Amino acid sequence: MNANRSTLKLMLQIAVEPMADIPAESCFADWVGQTLALSDTETHDPACVTIRLVDSSESADLNGRYRGKSTPTNVLAFPAGEPVSGLPAGEDRELGDLVMCLEVVCREAAEQAKQLEAHFAHLAVHGTLHLVGYDHQDDAQADVMESLEKRILETLGFADPYAADIGINTQN
Repeated sequence: MNANRSTLKLMLQIAVEPMADIPAESCFADWVGQTLALSDTETHDPACVTIRLVDSSESADLNGRYRGKSTPTNVLAFPAGEPVSGLPAGEDRELGDLVMCLEVVCREAAEQAKQLEAHFAHLAVHGTLHLVGYDHQDDAQADVMESLEKRILETLGFADPYAADIGINTQN
């Protein structure tokens, strides 16, 4: 798939009072579109993704309900599942939802001395890879996913997110 902003329908929901500059919806669309284009997955055009920015309470609630962990986390991915067969040509394919906790993203960016936009980009790429089937449950999967994240982020003009930092927090 050669997903780009013209074939990707992205909805950005801001369900929290902004505590920092949030990247524009077009930035998120570029990051998700580039991830889809470079992810080596069979995703059909056009694709739909929703990104919801939430507070710590909503993140902790969702993390508790779906992952059994009672703390907020930076990004949660909720894949839509298998594609529906027989969609009319041009019908949107729901890929799923990403939920990002604004407080955690801002805190991690500061702790890791990263630009906030770069951290948002990394989490959007990371979450989108989860939506299309990538995971990091073992070392081999993590190596594949991290290599792809680095390649996508480099294409987008961002530095290696794993260089000299703690990376994605997969423990929360």
